[in-house]
Amino acid sequence: MILAVAGGKGGVGKTTVAYNLAAELGGLAVDGDLGMADLPGTSIGGSGGREPDLHDVLAGRAEPNEAVRVVGGVPVLACGRTLAGARAADPTRLPEVLETAAADRTWVVVDCPAGLRADAGLPLAVADACLLVATPSRAAVGDALRTKSLAVELDAGIAGVAYNRAPAAGRAVEAVFGAPTVAIPESEVVGTARERARPVAAVAPESGVSSALGRVALQVETCLA
Repeated sequence: MILAVAGGKGGVGKTTVAYNLAAELGGLAVDGDLGMADLPGTSIGGSGGREPDLHDVLAGRAEPNEAVRVVGGVPVLACGRTLAGARAADPTRLPEVLETAAADRTWVVVDCPAGLRADAGLPLAVADACLLVATPSRAAVGDALRTKSLAVELDAGIAGVAYNRAPAAGRAVEAVFGAPTVAIPESEVVGTARERARPVAAVAPESGVSSALGRVALQVETCLA
């Protein structure tokens, strides 16, 4: 299964949700943001004496499995941050790479780029479903709804909504999105886990954030069962 984690607006926590969701599902996390990579394991180099990354895969210099590394116990296909790597990469190959990765794994969780540019639609075009991420702000909700429209247009079903940094998500919020919504509370444990490059469940398993992420994973599994 390929799950696209998207939200339109940057800074809403898509990367954090994608990485932790891959951990919860026992899947592979893929950094689909080819220009602003941010998943743990992101490199600043490339294949020149360093481990290959997604840029190298998209440039035909490495196979997908050669660029996978384990970060905090989670397999990650990270992307590089160099301009040379971005220029050499062929973004149109991303759907093929995701399908290749999915052939060997039950779950592939893609951290999609912000915005609604063409590259944002590439993961959605091959995704079995999309998880929307938004925060309790009008701009974030509006962008998430526009992303939902794009996902539906590309036949990626909506698995649910991760309502990030929110104390609760009532029926009114679910009605806005038209999809099951799980609130993920704001907490310092998220920053701690990020600094350690580990999932929240490994750093603070009893936290409200860990519990909420577990509910998001259960929602995704239920939707795609």
